[in-house]
Amino acid sequence: MKKFFYIVTLLFLGLLGASAQQESQYSQYMYNTMTFNPGYTGSREVLSAMALYRTQWVGLDGAPKTMNFSIQSPLGYHGNGIGLNVISDQIGPTKNTGFTVNYAYTIMPTDDLKISFGISGGFDNFEVDYTKLNVENPDIYMTGKESLFSPNVGAGIYFHTFKWYAGISVPKLLKTEFYDDVAVSVYSTKSHYYLMGGYVFDINPYLRFKPAVLAKLVTGAPLSIDMSANFLINDKLTLGAAYRWDAGVSALAGFQITEGIQIGYGYDYDTTNLGNYNSGSHEIFLRFDLLSKSKTRLVSPRFF
Repeated sequence: MKKFFYIVTLLFLGLLGASAQQESQYSQYMYNTMTFNPGYTGSREVLSAMALYRTQWVGLDGAPKTMNFSIQSPLGYHGNGIGLNVISDQIGPTKNTGFTVNYAYTIMPTDDLKISFGISGGFDNFEVDYTKLNVENPDIYMTGKESLFSPNVGAGIYFHTFKWYAGISVPKLLKTEFYDDVAVSVYSTKSHYYLMGGYVFDINPYLRFKPAVLAKLVTGAPLSIDMSANFLINDKLTLGAAYRWDAGVSALAGFQITEGIQIGYGYDYDTTNLGNYNSGSHEIFLRFDLLSKSKTRLVSPRFF
């Protein structure tokens, strides 16, 4: 136990000088929390798998396309968890594929509050296909395809009760620089710091309301803040909206097909000048929860 807490503490102390891969953006971040906070791993208290696909800035050549698959499971009876996360992020001639294994250890300081300490480890494979570029003056450094491998680790803390949650995390801590042997082109990754929180209000037996916020900070870029508001109607239909500060607005919808299967869709409209040159962004997900015979319903609210 003491060794585990020492590891998590050291990882967070490393935030001051850490750098990492540029990370994917999601509108329905409230459903794939494990992607950016390993402390969330196992908190659903059932075996849970999720697949998400996002196509951004439709109509622009080389616009980002992201695929995300994750699976997590509790360990024992205290909320500990283990999980696997796979991300494929394609932007123009580049493609980044990441594999991460997560582990979370949970303590219960009160009967209601749980605090989960998470760590993750994995690797990224960054590829560049120069054949997709129209190069004016080709040279030996910009021909064919190139693939680069980089390991990474991350950490996160996740606080949660039946009504609210909060967390802080840095999914990737290690610094990676690509093409540092070429003076004219240096690709360097930087760390992303995540802060999140949400609260569930029971308006009546058939209606729940959850406001939530996700803040993302990366060196050299403006602070990114996502605010969302979702209604869960009769434990089946989810409707909501989101706003990304100075960037865009989103419409969100989800449906609980069965007790263990949920689908969701999100549409983003870009409010910057870039919105004049694309048709928005689309995001869809499918989540499957394997409920045991002794647990016919999720213990936590479906919002998180």
